[in-house]
Amino acid sequence: MKAMSRWLIKLSIVCLSVFWPVNNLSAQEAWEETLHQLAAEEDDNGRWESLYEELAEWREHPLNINAATKEQLEKFPFLSDIQIENILYYLYKHGDMLGSKELQMVEDLDRKTIGYLLPFITFEKSEKESQKLSLKQVMKYGRHELMTRLDVPLYTRKGYYTKYLGYGFYHNVRYNFRYSDKIVVGVTAEKDAAEPFFDGYNRKGYDYYSPYLILNDVGRFKTLALGNYRLSYGYGLVMNAGFSLGKSTMVSSMQSRASGIRKHSSTDEYNYFQGIAASYRLSNRWSLDAFYSYRQMDGTVDGRFITSLKKDGYHRVKTDFEKKNTVSNQLAGSHLYYNGKYYELGLTAVYNVFNRVLKSTSRTYNRFYPQGRDFFNAGLTYKFFWKRFILSGETALDKRGRIATLNVLTYLPNSETRILLLNRFYDMAYQSLYAKAMGEGSMVQNESGVYAGLETRLLKSFTLNAYADFFYFPWKKYQLSQAETTGFDGMVQLGYEPTETVDMFLRYRYKQKKKDYNPEEGDKVVLPYTQQKWRYQLSYQPSEEWLLKTTADYVWCGYSGLKASQGVLVAQSAGFRPSSFPLRIDATVAWFHTDDYASRISLYEKSLLYAFSVPSFYGRGMRFALQAHYTLGERLTFEAKYACTHYRDRDVIGTALEQIEGNTKNDLFFQLRWKF
Repeated sequence: MKAMSRWLIKLSIVCLSVFWPVNNLSAQEAWEETLHQLAAEEDDNGRWESLYEELAEWREHPLNINAATKEQLEKFPFLSDIQIENILYYLYKHGDMLGSKELQMVEDLDRKTIGYLLPFITFEKSEKESQKLSLKQVMKYGRHELMTRLDVPLYTRKGYYTKYLGYGFYHNVRYNFRYSDKIVVGVTAEKDAAEPFFDGYNRKGYDYYSPYLILNDVGRFKTLALGNYRLSYGYGLVMNAGFSLGKSTMVSSMQSRASGIRKHSSTDEYNYFQGIAASYRLSNRWSLDAFYSYRQMDGTVDGRFITSLKKDGYHRVKTDFEKKNTVSNQLAGSHLYYNGKYYELGLTAVYNVFNRVLKSTSRTYNRFYPQGRDFFNAGLTYKFFWKRFILSGETALDKRGRIATLNVLTYLPNSETRILLLNRFYDMAYQSLYAKAMGEGSMVQNESGVYAGLETRLLKSFTLNAYADFFYFPWKKYQLSQAETTGFDGMVQLGYEPTETVDMFLRYRYKQKKKDYNPEEGDKVVLPYTQQKWRYQLSYQPSEEWLLKTTADYVWCGYSGLKASQGVLVAQSAGFRPSSFPLRIDATVAWFHTDDYASRISLYEKSLLYAFSVPSFYGRGMRFALQAHYTLGERLTFEAKYACTHYRDRDVIGTALEQIEGNTKNDLFFQLRWKF
C-alpha cells in the first residue's frame, strides 16, 4: 500500500510539472539576484559578503536534500521554519526525493522558493551519508581545491608615489580539503593592493593568513572547530560575527537562526575568532556549545588605553604597521540550546577581556560606546510555534545590567503569504563588542523601533513585498547632534512574472531621519533628511543559453526646504551559457548621471567566485564589465573579468592617497581553481 501511494505521488509530480514548471531563470540566477536586491538597499554592502560567500560555497558543494538536517536547512535564509519542518516531514513520510519536481509536493513550498533552493541541493540516496568516518575513507573520497586570484589595476594611485609600501596588485590563495560535510580543512592567504609582500615591514609573505579545521557529526560532537572560526547565535544581540540581519524584502530572512559555529575562510580580517570551539550533543533535544579565542588585533594605543580598534585590515603605510597587532583579546563563552517540538530555547554567555583599557576619544555621539577592559554579556533566545504563528526573540544583558531585546511575531496564513511584526529596544548604554543585529544604526545600542513586513502573491503572476520601520534614537549619533529623534523607513515592491522566462519588479523606498546640516554661513542646524529610491528591473531568458537583464534606478535625496540631489542609472546586462561548450560570458553596460555623492547609486555585477561586487557610482559617466568563466574538464576552472569606469565630469578620480590622474579606471581580475 505504501509503495502504491509513493508511485501515485511520483505520477502526480509528472502531471503537475506540465502545468507548473519550475522557473529556470530563478533556479540559475535567483541566489545572486536575491543578494543583490538585499545589499543594494543597505548603506553597508560589506555586511552581506559573508552570506554571499556561504551561498557561493553551497552552490559549489550542494547539500543532499535527502540527508539534510534541520540545522543544515536553516542555513538558507529564504526558507521559513514551517517550510523546513514540511521538507523534513515529507522526507520522513515518503522517503528520498527523486528529483527537483518532487519539491512541488512539499506543503507550503512555493515556486519561487523552490527556484531559490535548487542551485544548492542534490537528490542522492540518503544511505550514502551514513558511511563511518575512517582514515581510509577520508583519503579515498576526500577532495582538494586550490584557488588563486589576482587583481591588476591598469592605473597608478597617488599613494604609490608617496606613502604606499607595496605594489598595486591584490592577490589571494585559498586551499581547501573536504570530505563530505564531515571534514573541512584549509587556509586562506591574502595581500591587499599596496601592501608589501616579502619586503620591508612584511617579511612573512601574505599580510593575512586564516587557517581552519572543521569536523561535523563525529560521535556526539555536532561541530568541532580549530583555528579561525565564526560564531552567531539568536538575533545577534550577544554574538554575531557573521551575517547580520538587515531590513529585507524577504520576510523569511528576518527570522532567527541559531547558526552556531562556522569556519572562517573569507578574507575578512576582523569578524572572526581564533582558537577552539565545539558543539556537543547532550541528547536528542539538548546541545551545548563552548568556545575560547585568543587573537591579536589592530588598534591605536595611547599608554594604558586603546583609543580605537582598526577594522579595515589594510597595512599599506607605516602608520598601519604601527597599529598592527598592538591589542590582544581573549574571549570565552558557551551556548546551551534546547530544540523542542513546539518551542526552542537558547542561553548564551560571553566574556572577553583586552590587554588594555578600551577608551575611545571623547565625542558627544560616542558617550555610550563600549569602554573598559573586560565585557560580559548574557542572552536568552526563544522561539515558540503555534499553528501558523511563530513567536521568537532574544533578550540580552551586559555586565552593568543594560538591556537589549528584539522580538518577532511571524504569521504564515498560506504558502505564498508571510507577515512579520518586529519590535526592538536597545538601551542607549548597552555594550557588546560582538553584537550585530537588525536596526537603523550600525551598533546594538541607542535605538528602539517597530518593523512590519509583508510578502505575498497577488493573483497568479504578481507578488507584493513591503515593509515599514519606525525608529527612535534616545541619544545623539554620528552626524546628529540632537537627542530624542525619530525616523521612518519604508519600501514597496511589486513583482510580475507572466511566464517562466520573464520576471520584473518595480520598487520604491522612502526613508526620512534627522541629520546635521552645516551651512556655509551660520550655525549648524538639525533638519529632516529624506531619501527616495526607485528601481525597475526586467529579467528575460529567451532560451536556455541567454539571460538578459535591464535595470533603471532613480534617487532623490536632500534636506527639508533645501535643494535636493538627484541621480539616474540605466544598465543592461547579458549572460551567455552555451550548452555545447564549457564557457560562460557575462557583460554589463551602465550609464549614470548623479548630482553628487549623496545621490550615488549601487549596481550589482557578476564577479569571480566568492567575490561580492556591488560598486556605487556618482557623477556622470559609464561603466562596462565583461567576465568569462571557462571550465577545462571537471578539475580546472579559469575566470577573467575586465571592468572599465569612464567619467565625463572630472579629470581626477578619488582623493588623497587613492587619487588617480585621468578620468578612466581600467581593472583586470583573474582567478584559477584546481580540484584534485
